[in-house]
Amino acid sequence: MASRVEIECKYDVDGDVEIGDLTGPDGEMTADEPETWRLVAEYVDTAALTLATHGITLRRRQGGEDAGWHLKLPMAKGARREVHAPLGADVHHVPVQLAELVAAHVRGHELVPVVTLETTRTVRRLHDDGGKVAAEVADDQVVGRRLDRDRRPASWREIEVELVEGSTGVLDAVERRLRAAGATPSPSVSKLARVLGDDLPPAADRGSGRSAGAALAAYLRRQRERMLGYDPLVRLADHDDDSVHKMRVAVRRMRSVLRTHSRLLDGDRVAPLEAELRWLAGELGTVRDLEVLTARFDQRLAGQPQDGGLGNARWPGLLATRERKARQTLRQTLSAPRYFTLLAAVDDFIADPPFQDRAGRKASRQTPRLVARSWRKVLTRYTEAQRLPEGAERDRALHSTRKAAKRARYTAEAATPVLGKPAKKLAKQAERLQETLGRRQDALVAQQELTQLATRPGLRVADAFTLGLLLADERHAADAALRDLAPVWKKAAKPRLLNALNA
Repeated sequence: MASRVEIECKYDVDGDVEIGDLTGPDGEMTADEPETWRLVAEYVDTAALTLATHGITLRRRQGGEDAGWHLKLPMAKGARREVHAPLGADVHHVPVQLAELVAAHVRGHELVPVVTLETTRTVRRLHDDGGKVAAEVADDQVVGRRLDRDRRPASWREIEVELVEGSTGVLDAVERRLRAAGATPSPSVSKLARVLGDDLPPAADRGSGRSAGAALAAYLRRQRERMLGYDPLVRLADHDDDSVHKMRVAVRRMRSVLRTHSRLLDGDRVAPLEAELRWLAGELGTVRDLEVLTARFDQRLAGQPQDGGLGNARWPGLLATRERKARQTLRQTLSAPRYFTLLAAVDDFIADPPFQDRAGRKASRQTPRLVARSWRKVLTRYTEAQRLPEGAERDRALHSTRKAAKRARYTAEAATPVLGKPAKKLAKQAERLQETLGRRQDALVAQQELTQLATRPGLRVADAFTLGLLLADERHAADAALRDLAPVWKKAAKPRLLNALNA
């Protein structure tokens, strides 16, 4: 199973339009002779079109140079993570590896064929002046059929321009030439979406609503979609784009706003959901913490001298092994019943939030109080920490301040659609405070890890010396973060941040 990032643009073209020369007037690109393929693809989904609703496509395609099973996962606009698996002998059996990647969406429902596409594709490869394939331009004549509906097939012509080794500027240049020839950007994100048409369920309402409860529900929906969006990327063994961190942040955001909005909700229903979100954040956190430590120590080692054996340390392999095992455990966790039960609980909670009466009040009045309350907790925690003498107790108090700042940040972010600039400013200040305190906490955690590594039996002298150098670096980093804290706090503690919320 292999994966790659696909960046492409789609254009609609009338059947008789000639594309013309795409190499440009100055010949900055050259084009291969066109090749034509016949592609037959069968798309599978649940009966409720769950995958398509979330912008995911799963198909088995025959013909062309990349025949096989293809799973496409949405990323940023215009980009998708594409995962390939071989065709296999069983035509209707989705490969286990791909089925696992969409498990959080499918949740035990049967995957069935929903659409077939027959495409006559003519491909032109565009080369830059260095000979590299900058992009591929596919001119497609398509016939699409619903397999679970009795209706006439849809047919159309479209052009796909996929980036290969070129820059995004290549896409812009090709688009100008296509537009000049009469092509227009396609309104459909995929061929599958075009065939499904009105049968595709509408995207969830992303508005904030006028009541405090509606604003909270909208924020929870956004975080649920982000959590589900990063789930398959976390499961990919060869994937490393901060997806664990991003999924964990989405979970933490849900936890935070459930806590800070507790006055709007029935605590009996919130408590079990919040506990399960805390569990999931912890499972993700085990991997994330090892990711941070590994990247941190790799960066530190890169700055150490390479002579005397210091550049050939053995102990980083211990961390790498722990991280691999933690990732394997996390993938098992994401395939366990407890996780799917949590996802169902989140869905149920969002579909029918256990609101108290005050949740129906105007968000413009109720939400500022919630944001201000969460921010005052930050002020209190920091003041308490400053009264303590230097040492472990004060470090724990500062870490508690950081967690409070994180909750205040997420609460302000949730309120930004309602309160606008004042909430956005407070969220920014909370983020700066959180990041500064986080730098110190990361350095302290790194010190603990280095000390444990240094006390392992049988440690080589070269390793022990390197660990000592890194430990000194981490102490400096912790002290530097503490020095940076004062000016950050000075801005964060200004009364106008709170005053602006009620203005």
